[in-house]
Amino acid sequence: MIIHITKVEVVGTHSLELTFDNGIRKRVNLRRELFGPIFEPLRDPAYFAKATLDPDSRTVTWPNSADFAPDFLYQLESEEMPAAA
Repeated sequence: MIIHITKVEVVGTHSLELTFDNGIRKRVNLRRELFGPIFEPLRDPAYFAKATLDPDSRTVTWPNSADFAPDFLYQLESEEMPAAA
């Protein structure tokens, strides 16, 4: 099954809360994945916060065209999500 992202929200310095098209919601920290020239700008929290959902590729992307495959993000270990208030 091909997985896609339907919603992305920046929730920390290098963390995203993602909703996938199968209904799974998870929070992932990408700090350890930000290596190489394309991802170097994302080490800056202000730039990381510019994450958006690309409607065509249906994954998270940044203004410099950096992105991650949805299936890679799906397989990352989830951070603990804060309890709902």
